[in-house]
Amino acid sequence: MKVPGSGLLSGLAATARTATRRAVTSQYPESEPELPERTRGVIALLETNCTSCMLCARECPDWCIYIDSHKETVEVEGAARPRQVNVLDRFDIDFSLCMYCGICVDVCPFDALFWAPDFDYAEGDIRDLLHGKEHLGEWMEGVPAATLPETGDDA
Repeated sequence: MKVPGSGLLSGLAATARTATRRAVTSQYPESEPELPERTRGVIALLETNCTSCMLCARECPDWCIYIDSHKETVEVEGAARPRQVNVLDRFDIDFSLCMYCGICVDVCPFDALFWAPDFDYAEGDIRDLLHGKEHLGEWMEGVPAATLPETGDDA
């Protein structure tokens, strides 16, 4: 049989234990947190790998990826005829809509999208959260080497 008020007493005991402990709060701007290597912060773009296949934009549940491209004819040495390649004109991600699910990173067959551990990219205006391919490319510096595709360079 339960004693009336035992739940209240155990709750007050837990509160008393917590209240007597010293708070461990680090002040963010002065001391940045040490993040694990594979932290999901922001999506970075490796523009040279993007073929404008639009798979990431089609699979995005929020429709926050905008891609524009055009075709160019390229002469390939040894080929019978010229080839057409897609040239990326615009690759924007609207982080005000993005829910950071990572589907775009997972479905990219050409290893063009990666998680970068940067998390301090807040903006004062919501309209400034639309980042283009240049800004997304800058975040590639923070992508851990373990997640990058192999280049075949044995240096």
